[in-house]
Amino acid sequence: MTDTPTAVAQDAVPGPVAARAIGLVKAYGQGDTQVLALDHVSIDFRRGEFTAIMGPSGSGKSTLMHTMAGLDTATAGQTFIGDTDLSKLNDKQMTTLRRDRLGFVFQSFNLVPTLTARENITLPVDIAGGTVDQQWFDEVARRLGLTQRLSHRPSELSGGQQQRVAVARALISRPEIIFGDEPTGNLDSNSSAEVLNILRTSVDELGQTVVIVTHDAKAASFADRVVFLADGRLVDELYHPKAEDILNLMARIEDL
Repeated sequence: MTDTPTAVAQDAVPGPVAARAIGLVKAYGQGDTQVLALDHVSIDFRRGEFTAIMGPSGSGKSTLMHTMAGLDTATAGQTFIGDTDLSKLNDKQMTTLRRDRLGFVFQSFNLVPTLTARENITLPVDIAGGTVDQQWFDEVARRLGLTQRLSHRPSELSGGQQQRVAVARALISRPEIIFGDEPTGNLDSNSSAEVLNILRTSVDELGQTVVIVTHDAKAASFADRVVFLADGRLVDELYHPKAEDILNLMARIEDL
């Protein structure tokens, strides 16, 4: 940790863990040319909490999220979703875990252009051969302000609306945790605030667990907790952060 003062809340009490990394290492290359994207990182993401991961470019923040979400493999260490050790899963089991227990929201909306908003939202359930819980679908669509847009295709929606469809798709299977990689990176400030408020509400009112990677202090200020990486290591964290606190700490980390 850095020796800079932080705004860690004294009343921050650890809750049940949704995802965990223990001694996580991700290395690229070998020998003298080896680069450690993650250097023995250990971290917990608690259930019902909104966490943002920040750090300078190349700090390993996206690598950490991708590895913990089973989108990339670790060189060493362990990653868990709940009590499930991802290193023990084969490819088929990993695919099933990502489909059934995780939700994803990316910078690019990743919607299928030929499908309507409704069809894009239910796609994960349809692929799994499951049955959509209509009451839950209606609730998600209502909360995200999509009820009147469900028959529209992505090209007929604004960027903010498309990302709201992507968030609804992530929520529809009631995942244990939602991972977002720069989920507001392609949005204007108003649309960005809309999406972040939706994620915030999903934590506060639906008990969802959300972890996002972002470079934006304003976006990170929506989180309960912000963790900071530098050179592949965890260096600090803030609880209940303000954008100004985040910017000040980021500046100190980049100076170091």
